[in-house]
Amino acid sequence: MKNFGIYLLLLTILLTGTISKAAKAQEDSLASTDEQSVIAEQAVMLKRRLDSVAQADSINRILLLKQLENLKSTERSKRKILEDELSNIKRKDSLRRVQMLDEIMQLKKQAKAFPIQIHKDTLFYIYTKIGTISASERAKLITARLNELYQNFIPSSDSLQIVNNGQSSALYFKDKIILSTTEMDEMWHERAHLELTNSLKTKISSDIIQYKKDKSILKKIKEIGLAVLVVLLQILLIKLINRFFRAKLNVLIWKKRGIWFHGIKIRNNEIFNADKQASAILFILKLFRYALILILLYISIPLVFSIFPLTERLAALLFEYTINPLKSIAMAIINYIPELITIIVIVTVTRYILKFLRYLSQEVEAENFHLPGFYPDWAKPTFNIVRILVLAFMFVVIFPYLPGSDSAVFKGVSVFIGVVFSLSSSSIIGNMVAGLVITYMRPFQLGDRIKIGDVVGNVVEKTPFVTRVRTPKKEFITIPNSNILLSNVVNYSNSKKQGGLVLHTTVTIGYDVPWRQVHQILINAAKKTSNLNMEIAPFVLQTSLDDFYVSYQLNAHTNLPDKTPQIYSELHQNIQDGFNEAGIEILSPHYRAARDGNMITIPEKYRPENYKPTGFIIDPMDSNKK
Repeated sequence: MKNFGIYLLLLTILLTGTISKAAKAQEDSLASTDEQSVIAEQAVMLKRRLDSVAQADSINRILLLKQLENLKSTERSKRKILEDELSNIKRKDSLRRVQMLDEIMQLKKQAKAFPIQIHKDTLFYIYTKIGTISASERAKLITARLNELYQNFIPSSDSLQIVNNGQSSALYFKDKIILSTTEMDEMWHERAHLELTNSLKTKISSDIIQYKKDKSILKKIKEIGLAVLVVLLQILLIKLINRFFRAKLNVLIWKKRGIWFHGIKIRNNEIFNADKQASAILFILKLFRYALILILLYISIPLVFSIFPLTERLAALLFEYTINPLKSIAMAIINYIPELITIIVIVTVTRYILKFLRYLSQEVEAENFHLPGFYPDWAKPTFNIVRILVLAFMFVVIFPYLPGSDSAVFKGVSVFIGVVFSLSSSSIIGNMVAGLVITYMRPFQLGDRIKIGDVVGNVVEKTPFVTRVRTPKKEFITIPNSNILLSNVVNYSNSKKQGGLVLHTTVTIGYDVPWRQVHQILINAAKKTSNLNMEIAPFVLQTSLDDFYVSYQLNAHTNLPDKTPQIYSELHQNIQDGFNEAGIEILSPHYRAARDGNMITIPEKYRPENYKPTGFIIDPMDSNKK
């Protein structure tokens, strides 16, 4: 019973909603009173027209019959004319009557009926007003009088008396009028008012007898006992449901979490482990348990109400509130089946079109199918673009078939998405367009060694918005595609495909060293360097003759642009070793020294064994003397 407070709260919410809906229905019925009065007035006018036409036709028939009686037997021609005219009047009378009765039947379909129900079944319906009293007010008055009559427990049905007033009749109890019927009621119920009143007296008398039986003490005891039994069964069912879910099902699921549930993985990424997956399932079962209890409460409450006569109508109303939406949903689903079939056909056709396009792009990418002027690396991005266009076209086609596509909410969401897209950052759209242009410009591919501005490295990722480069120092640099489109891109890897990349370095040597010797030293250094392509001979260019030295540029080919830093480092080492071995100093860009008094710049292991720096010599002739 610890959940009894929750169940009581749910019961209060259900009752409050039911009472509010009943009050709203009553207001709607009162709001339609004016329309009901107009329909009643139209019916009165039709009936009066029908009576006047019938009265005029009746007079004409009497006059014609008198003329026929006065005619002599020899006047056959006149008699024939009068008989034909009489037949014509009868035929027109019949047609007018049928037409007016059909109009009255159409008004009946439009009119709203106000039921008179006291005990169980509806006794009769009120369609028309009397005087200034509307149909709804008339129904309320009759209901109130009958309620008072039922509460008095009439000894017998003989206490009800009928008084015929000519154009109307009334049902009395002692000296109090209960109800009255008029010529308008005759029209709606298609029987004379006196006959209608007698019929109503019989119904009310029978209903009173049944009401007496239902109000007996034994009946009340049975009703209360049955209601208590329903409540106890409801409590028992709720306890059994709680025990089954908590003590049995939840414990079983938690014990089997490593056997039945192994977690959820998407592309080797674990979204849920076994414990989280089991916890999520337990939460869903908890919601299902609450929903099941709520359904049982909703079923048991109308069941209890249906036991007692006073609340029987409320039970029917509760069931109606549940059944009517379900019927509406079912009918909406049934009516939507043709549109759903159309959507399924469109989606299926689109799916197979995309499958064919995917297969075609894979064949082009694998170079099994060649298109002139179309590169294999264009296949995947082109497929993605075409797929977006095909899906957009499919959505445009199926949009009119979607439920609620013409509703204001649907249109509002569409406008909101359009506004958000139009107000989005222009840089994002610019980067996306730049990424598309770069794809078809093909300035580089994944893995290529490139230079963008001051950034040198290998391309490790290409996205619609940015490109990521890994430098030789293992730095990952993200460059927006719009910046790449506006910058110069140097692709070192493309040089490999065109015979190799030419590496070059510059050394400045003084004019006192023969240039042929410098050329040979530099070429030998290149030949000693690994990862250079010796199939193409290295060469030296004298790029300039400066004031103090000559600039020598060494050029050599390589097929490994990714190892450029290592190659340059080794090449520079070999150049230094080559000049040191030849006894040539690299005095660049400027080396100022008193050469006859300082140690030479050649490393010790390359110096002559007996080398000693000389002192300062003022007179060159003294050097010859020494």
